[in-house]
Amino acid sequence: MRGEDFEKKLAAYCAETFGADGELGQLRRLSGGASMESWGFSYGGEQLVLRRLPDGLSADDDGLRGVPLATQADIIELARGEGVTAPQVRGRLRPEHGLGDGFIMTKAEGETLPHKILGNPDFAEAEDNLTGHCARELAAIHRIPVESLPASLDYFSPAELIRLQKDKYDEIGGQIPIYEYAFRWLNENAPGASDRKLVHGDFRMGNLMIDHHGLSAVLDWELIRLGDPVQDLAYLCTPSWRFGHYEKLAGGFDSAESLLQAYAEASGKNVDADRFRFWLIYSTLWWGVACMVMGQIWRSHGDRSLERTVIGRRVSEVEIDLALLFEDMMPGRLCTSLDWSTPGEKAVTGETGYDELLTALGEWNSGTVQPDLQGHDKFQSRVAGNALGIARRQAAWGPGFRDAAQARLGAIGHDHEQLCTGLANGDIEITAPGIWNHLRLSALERLSIDQPKYAGLKVALNKWSSS
Repeated sequence: MRGEDFEKKLAAYCAETFGADGELGQLRRLSGGASMESWGFSYGGEQLVLRRLPDGLSADDDGLRGVPLATQADIIELARGEGVTAPQVRGRLRPEHGLGDGFIMTKAEGETLPHKILGNPDFAEAEDNLTGHCARELAAIHRIPVESLPASLDYFSPAELIRLQKDKYDEIGGQIPIYEYAFRWLNENAPGASDRKLVHGDFRMGNLMIDHHGLSAVLDWELIRLGDPVQDLAYLCTPSWRFGHYEKLAGGFDSAESLLQAYAEASGKNVDADRFRFWLIYSTLWWGVACMVMGQIWRSHGDRSLERTVIGRRVSEVEIDLALLFEDMMPGRLCTSLDWSTPGEKAVTGETGYDELLTALGEWNSGTVQPDLQGHDKFQSRVAGNALGIARRQAAWGPGFRDAAQARLGAIGHDHEQLCTGLANGDIEITAPGIWNHLRLSALERLSIDQPKYAGLKVALNKWSSS
């Protein structure tokens, strides 16, 4: 639903809910939102946000991981009553409103985009306070009495969560060697079930509103469930959620040690190091599978948003992240330097090449289209530029990388499918000759195509470089 019809129906809902003397204004699609849509608007002098399912999807669609929006609204209200810094729910959509599933909440003041916050002198005070603020908010969430929560909330043990993710990965057709090893490692190192507590499930920069003093609201409650509180802490430390500040494990703003200490002070509970490591690797792998799910939704469902396809190529970020996490546990003899670099530019003659066509499209998009766009359309144009860049690098470098990978597999004595199967079932050990180098080199090759600016790539190259 777009345009005048959407605006008309939203105005009618607001008149019914907030009073007919108000006027709808400033309606705009907020940036991001591959799983859910967020719309900012004003009514009667109040700044509000509509949270709804994207067009083309229903709450029952396979691959959507979140709880129903009505349940989210219930828990946001409950959490707010228990002292969590959450927005106020102002209204709930019903089928007769014709706007889909969703709810309306007050707009929190501040900024959500990590690249505008982290390292920005204007947010220096906020960044200094974030460790304590995040620890206190998580402790408050985890203290909410379980008996007050909706009975519909799911609980899964660590072993059950691993199985659910592996089933989804297999269903999509995943075949990534280091993912296979990660699933095996998780099964071998899964902790026992913990006390059942409410976990946010998506507590990270980007889902936190930050003003100049610190955290002003906890947002995006779609992944809430019952689980292990340590999972929330590890999730905040997931490499993909450090937003370019890879060395600062806690959200890109502090060390993991500082976060865990602050949480212990806020909650009165120390965090076991082995349990934290398990959830860190689980959360890292979970995001890789979630990226694959995004691509699958685009492939097989009604929502054909461009962002889903680009997120579907972020699986290679997780390959690097897993390699760096596992290397800390590897024997020193395997952690050798690698002789690798991206291919140099080749002189092109004759007919126009595929990569030249894609380069031209990217230049037209960034130079002609993007400057005149605003809001979500501008965001989508940037996503389109990323997609064109991936395609251009795939055209230019993909064949050479494929040949190099085949040569390595030949030397190892396994094809790609055999390697995946062997790492999954334990027939092939990751410490066997050539295996670890192949996994690291494959991650470098794939990520240099998909996202060469990813901070983890720079970290890996610095760590593994032969120079």
